[in-house]
Amino acid sequence: MSARRVRDIEYQLLPGTDRKTTDIIIERNGEVVVRPPKACSPEIIDAVVVSKRMWIYRNLAEWRDLNATAVVREWVNGESFLYLGRTYRLSLVSDQGFDLKLKEGRFCLNRKLIDEGGTTAAKKAFEQYYSTKALKRIRERVNYFAPKVGVAPSNITIKDMKYRWASCSKSNGLTFNWKCMMATHRIIDYIIVHELCHIHQRDHSDAFWNEVDKVMPDYRERKQWLKLNGAGLCL
Repeated sequence: MSARRVRDIEYQLLPGTDRKTTDIIIERNGEVVVRPPKACSPEIIDAVVVSKRMWIYRNLAEWRDLNATAVVREWVNGESFLYLGRTYRLSLVSDQGFDLKLKEGRFCLNRKLIDEGGTTAAKKAFEQYYSTKALKRIRERVNYFAPKVGVAPSNITIKDMKYRWASCSKSNGLTFNWKCMMATHRIIDYIIVHELCHIHQRDHSDAFWNEVDKVMPDYRERKQWLKLNGAGLCL
């Protein structure tokens, strides 16, 4: 991936693929990412970006509005954390055998983590908890939806993907952001179906969305929810 600038638009250029059109995406961190066909020269790609500049301006403005309301959480008793769409309060506890566990409607975090490792250690405990739960949950739902989409992913992994929810590799491996576990079941299902359909169609063309629609006719509603609320799914 290389950085380019045309007029007042900065964008990240991904390697070309066997596609017919140029795909332009606004990532969750506000980066403009462009994935072109292999045959496109940098000059042609710049021209495509310029031709789409009004769409880019509009979507960047929406991104700024949505992220202005991003949640900043504190690591104190009573702070709220999301898990599968529900809010749970934090309790800092002593003499707990686990770093973090969900018990009686509260996230119980070992106070020793905060005392010795600060917020970095606390975030790591949450990341490990969500990652473990995500692998089981997402694997089950991939196994459920894959036959409906008509594909067979090569593997499933969970990791910190920064500002992306998921990705599909050239070898049909699926990777999901552990933060998906903050969303509701139906939103997680949308993310899963979205990536499974990328095994059929690598871009976000009409053909891709037709594949999604076949399996999840209400995907537009779920997609919009994620767009409006995604900034709040964070630590």
